[in-house]
Amino acid sequence: MKWIGIIAAIVLVIACFQPWVIIEWKNITVSGVETTGTNFGKPGYVHFIFSAIFILFTLIRSVLLKRLNLLVTAINLGWAIRNFFIISLCRAGECPEKQIALYIVLFSSVLMLISAMLPDMRVKGVVKE
Repeated sequence: MKWIGIIAAIVLVIACFQPWVIIEWKNITVSGVETTGTNFGKPGYVHFIFSAIFILFTLIRSVLLKRLNLLVTAINLGWAIRNFFIISLCRAGECPEKQIALYIVLFSSVLMLISAMLPDMRVKGVVKE
């Protein structure tokens, strides 16, 4: 699961550069790093930070870091859910057109959380039967 989580984090970063929604009535394309003409900020940068921390904590063998990784991925998933609902919210009777990258961000965040819940840890002193 460690490598699936790392691949999901890389896919998440790539999806942040792709269009998330298209607001046709304003002729605006919103991605994780390009939100010109809106007041969304740059939500992809938060995913970049959480993905980097996730990859670092996944590669280091420490029980404490594996536990902290659960917190990091849970916050990352919460941020992805926030982005999914806030950015794709209908305003003034017009609904933006959701793009596939918005769904990829959400799915990759779920995979990262599942990967953090199933770490590859060997416990010393335990005999497998």
